[in-house]
Amino acid sequence: MKKIAIFGGSFDPVHTEHVRLVEAAIERLGLDRLFVMPAFAPPHKRGKTLAPDTYRLEMCRLAFSHLDKVTISDYEITQGGTSYTYRTCRHFRLEYPDAEIFWLVGTDMLRDFPSWKEPQDILQNATLGVCARNETDGWEQDEQAAFEKRFGKRFALVGYNGAPVSSTEIRLLTAAGQSIDGLVPQKVAEYIATKGLYAIPFAKEALSLEKAERAAHSVRVARLAMAKAKELHLDERSVLTAALLHDCAKNLPANSAYLDGFTPPTVWGEIPAPVLHQYQGAYVAEKHFGVSDLNVLNAIRYHTSGRPNMCEMEKLIFLADMLEDERHYTGVDELRTLFWDKGLDTCLAEALYQTLLFLESKGGAIYPLTRAAYEFYKDKR
Repeated sequence: MKKIAIFGGSFDPVHTEHVRLVEAAIERLGLDRLFVMPAFAPPHKRGKTLAPDTYRLEMCRLAFSHLDKVTISDYEITQGGTSYTYRTCRHFRLEYPDAEIFWLVGTDMLRDFPSWKEPQDILQNATLGVCARNETDGWEQDEQAAFEKRFGKRFALVGYNGAPVSSTEIRLLTAAGQSIDGLVPQKVAEYIATKGLYAIPFAKEALSLEKAERAAHSVRVARLAMAKAKELHLDERSVLTAALLHDCAKNLPANSAYLDGFTPPTVWGEIPAPVLHQYQGAYVAEKHFGVSDLNVLNAIRYHTSGRPNMCEMEKLIFLADMLEDERHYTGVDELRTLFWDKGLDTCLAEALYQTLLFLESKGGAIYPLTRAAYEFYKDKR
C-alpha cells in the first residue's frame, strides 16, 4: 500500500525545523510521497495577514528542493476560503483511495486537535503523524492514551523531537534587522532578503539609536506584543513597528539632530524626565522614519505615561513595555497573569495603579496624564 503524508501550515516563512520534520517523516513513516501545503487562510490565524501566496510557495520549493519525495502543493491556496483540514483530507482520500494517508502535526497542534473543525471527519480519512516539539521523554504515553480515549484511534509517532523554532520569531528578527542564519535554509534566507519580506522600514536604524541593552529590551517588547496581537486581531506589522520604535529616542542626547524642531507638549504640565522620551520617540518616528499610522504613533507617544481612552495598540505596547520577560519587580507575575487571562483593560488598570503606588513610595514626580489614565480605567480593576 502506498503511503503519503500531508504537511500543512502557513510556512510564513518555512524554517529549518519544518525541513527536519519532513525528512524524519519520510524516513520513519516509510513515505512514498509527502505533500507540503501552504494554507490559504488558516482558521487558527484568522485576521493575520500572510506573506503573498506566491512567495510562501516559492520559499517551500527552495527549502525542500533536495527531497525527491516532496511535492509542494498549492491545493489549499487555489481552493481559497478558509483552509479547513477535514476538506483537504477528503480531497486527498478521493485522489488516493487506496493509500495510507498521514496528516503531520507537532505536539502543539496535537493538543489543540480536539478544537479543530470536524476532527472525527479528519480521522476517517487520515492518521495523524505526530512530531514532538521540544518535549520531555515519555510524553507520548499520556498523549496517546488521551487521544485514543477521545477518538478511539491512535496517532502515528514520527519519532523526532524538534527544536522550538517558530516562524513568528523569524519574522521578528527579520523586522529588527537581526540574523536568521540557522533558523531558515540558506536559500530561503536569501529569498527573504531579496524580496524584503518581513522588513520594517527604519526599524534597524531606530534600534541602532539605542544602547545595546535598550535595543534588546525593544525586541523583547516586540516579541511579547506579537504574541498577544494574534488574540487581539491587530495587524502584526503595525504592532512590530510600534514595539521596535517605541524607545527610539530613549538614548538620544538633547542636541541630537533627530530632535531638531521637537517641542514638548505642555497641556499636561511639566513632563518628568523618564516620560519625555515617549513624545520624542513619536516625533522621531513620524519625522525621520515616515510613520503615519496614528495608532502606531500614539502607542509610541503614550507608552510610558498611558492616557485615558487608549486604543488597543496603545494598551498593548504600554503593557508589553512593562511586562517583557526581563522585567523583574514586585507584582509583575500577577500583572502577567492578568495580561494573558483577563482583558487588556483589567491588566492596564492594575498596572497603572501599581505605577502610581511605586511613584508615590519613591516620592517621584507623577505626571498628571498617568493619574488621569488611572482614573479612566480604575473601574476595570
